[in-house]
Amino acid sequence: MKEIVVLSGKGGTGKTSITASLAVLAGSEAVVADCDVDAANMHLLMQPDFAVASQFYSGELAEINQNICTQCGLCSNVCRFDAIPFQNNKYTVNPLACEGCGYCQKVCPTEAISMKKRKSGYVYISNTKVNSTMVHARLDIGAENSGKLVAKVKSKAKELAEHQNKYFVIVDGSPGIGCPVVSSLSGASYVVLVTEPTVSGLHDLERIYSVIKRFRIKAGCIINKHDINPQKTEEIIEFLNRENIVHLVSIPYDIAFTEAMTQAKTIVETSSRISQKLIDAWNKIKEEAAKN
Repeated sequence: MKEIVVLSGKGGTGKTSITASLAVLAGSEAVVADCDVDAANMHLLMQPDFAVASQFYSGELAEINQNICTQCGLCSNVCRFDAIPFQNNKYTVNPLACEGCGYCQKVCPTEAISMKKRKSGYVYISNTKVNSTMVHARLDIGAENSGKLVAKVKSKAKELAEHQNKYFVIVDGSPGIGCPVVSSLSGASYVVLVTEPTVSGLHDLERIYSVIKRFRIKAGCIINKHDINPQKTEEIIEFLNRENIVHLVSIPYDIAFTEAMTQAKTIVETSSRISQKLIDAWNKIKEEAAKN
């Protein structure tokens, strides 16, 4: 089984749209994992049915038993996150502000405060429009521990791929270089980088590749909208050559990309000139992943 992770150093490069295109090309050969849990939107293009949903718990949340609370205010005084305000003649916990540190529980003289497991989101297992299985998630508003949720999504996707005897797991990773990205990279066979020819595009490509090198994972790169800045595109290609990153394909700017998205379609489901480029890129990705 080969796990292909698609990443970008910054948002807005077209990473998710391209990942969805690769998932459509792979069809039933792959299990798809949307690990961009902080801003999950791959479902808009893959049209999953949300067949199975389960709650995801991570971290703790303080809870006050009003029946034994004496309203002494010690909990509110020690909370450094201002998460226990006095409202409507009682102390209550603001779940968006509570960090789950448990200090309030330790100082409560009547043991009115307990720490409960915090529901941080949902994990879904779905069937997609191309007859593949998709594992995806939704992080609750203000919830943390997205890295743990990414690990949960990836782990389930790999488990299903092994059970269904699928050759590929295609992962849409988070942008940037933070904890969710590191979690996405764990166990990856091959990384596909998506960038754009801008100053920030090149800068963030360099940053994300510095992370990938630590994992010693081979990588290829797709340059999206390459024709909007030919000089910067050349600089990106020079960087790819220096770092021995495979230049998978350069995709021109085309309004068809946006038009396809407004119809909830990937670009490879249209007759656009970009379709064949992504087909060729997918064939290269399979070849490169097979070497690892």
